[in-house]
Amino acid sequence: MDATMLYPLQPEVQVVRQVELDGAAHLMLPPGVRHLDETTAVFEAMLHGWECQQRSRFLRTETIAPRVRLIRRFAEFTGQYPWQWGPGEIEAFTAELVSGPAPLAHSTVRGYQVTLRLFCEFVTDARYGWAAECERRFGETPIQICHEWNTVAHLVELECRPGRRALTYDEVQALFDAADARVEQIRSRGRKGALAALRDAAILKTVYAFGLRRQEAARLDLVDFRRNPRAPDYGGFGSVQVRYGKASRGSPPKRRTVLTLPELDWIVSLLREWVEEVRPLPAPERHPALWITERCGRVSARHLNDAFAAAREDAELPAELDLHSLRHSYVTHLLEFGYPPLMVQQQVGHAYQSTTALYTSVSDEFRNRLLEQALTGHPELWETTTS
Repeated sequence: MDATMLYPLQPEVQVVRQVELDGAAHLMLPPGVRHLDETTAVFEAMLHGWECQQRSRFLRTETIAPRVRLIRRFAEFTGQYPWQWGPGEIEAFTAELVSGPAPLAHSTVRGYQVTLRLFCEFVTDARYGWAAECERRFGETPIQICHEWNTVAHLVELECRPGRRALTYDEVQALFDAADARVEQIRSRGRKGALAALRDAAILKTVYAFGLRRQEAARLDLVDFRRNPRAPDYGGFGSVQVRYGKASRGSPPKRRTVLTLPELDWIVSLLREWVEEVRPLPAPERHPALWITERCGRVSARHLNDAFAAAREDAELPAELDLHSLRHSYVTHLLEFGYPPLMVQQQVGHAYQSTTALYTSVSDEFRNRLLEQALTGHPELWETTTS
């Protein structure tokens, strides 16, 4: 007779072995320690454990710190601890974020919800032991509160505000003219700051001429500019080595080489003047940064935003435009110059061509020119459209 007939199989019991994972409860809460405020101590240990778990994934402090602040903010909003949270709390929190005179952007709300989901995944993962610890101490366990029915769906690639767009050629020129005019205004008044204004104007033009992100421009060093054997007339400014490109999570900054293009070669004389004549004036000695302050320090990335905002206001451009709009303009204008999409993608450092396409908003004039070329080369198309 089959043994299974005599001894029926017992249902399987899932056993989770306690392992030495960064952020595990038994590592964050040593045994034998009694806390005066146990709930606060466990919550702080949870947050510290989540920080350790993220560091083990090589996430940067700039990524971890805002996440932890959001969890504290959510806990303060609910007035509860993670083992007391339910789906209703995330729904009320989201309603708060999108209400009022200044509702948050779609992408920001979705990012907050993703962070809360990640934290709940961490504290409910049996391998870290937080659920069992909360059950033992408080008789309650944390649950996942973010689900497909109460969070924002990621349905489109680009979630930024519609106001962020590429500038037209006239708007770019107006922005640069306004930045240059600030230099003359300061000089005519005999006030300090003309050198800083000249630097800010040069930064904005460099951001546009190479399609740089804010951090990429702020972290440029003198040694990042190289000769291009195919463009000897540009001297040492034939290309720029971007060493602090946007990194994927858990990865170091991406590097790329951006070539100086003939349509934007006016940047060569500007950079040469800055490096050889203007930059040495504050006596920076051996400081490696391309953009330096009056006190010979590196210009911060935040200052670049302020420089753009000041020039935008003087040029009377729409307030929703920001520094990143110059990068959008670079992509759009390169395509209008006739460069193939693959080269544009490599110039701006996008992993996928679809991302580059999202930056593109070619002008009506350019599209009409393409249409005219198509109709000239194929008269039958014109006959079809007019029939």
